[in-house]
Amino acid sequence: MSLSEQVYLSEDVHPIDIVENVAEFRQWDFDRVADDQIAMAVEGQWRTYSITLAWSEQDETLRLICTFEMDPPEGTLNVLYDVLNRTNDVCWSGAFTYWEAQRLMVYRYGLILTGGQVAGAEQVDVLINAAVRSCERFYPAFQMATWGGHTAEASMQVAIAEAYGRA
Repeated sequence: MSLSEQVYLSEDVHPIDIVENVAEFRQWDFDRVADDQIAMAVEGQWRTYSITLAWSEQDETLRLICTFEMDPPEGTLNVLYDVLNRTNDVCWSGAFTYWEAQRLMVYRYGLILTGGQVAGAEQVDVLINAAVRSCERFYPAFQMATWGGHTAEASMQVAIAEAYGRA
């Protein structure tokens, strides 16, 4: 059964209900935090990512926040922020930021659904997977810059380089 067959689209379907169905279909661990918010854990190659999606009725936006722990050594924040700026220059959907107080790397995206639009299950699935792919793509660059002692420019080469084949 496809994702779209899991959810019956109607005006009464809440966006977070659709997200919940996608999480169940993908067998991701999730918690329906509130009527308009869901949190889940999605396993990646590098990390397990904490993903929260929340529906804002006020501005009709489905907001996604994908986080992972990032505890850079003291004195490396400048190079991390340089890598973040370079990352956001090449990341066309969503944006990264670092929440220093929480020690979290954050990827954010907002899907605007004005005028009563509804995000389909496939669109929600792509949205979540795109967030994980972005985190997976840039995670090595963040690590190389903070823990590996590489420059921001050198660190970004690992994220920008095209991979061919499989290891």
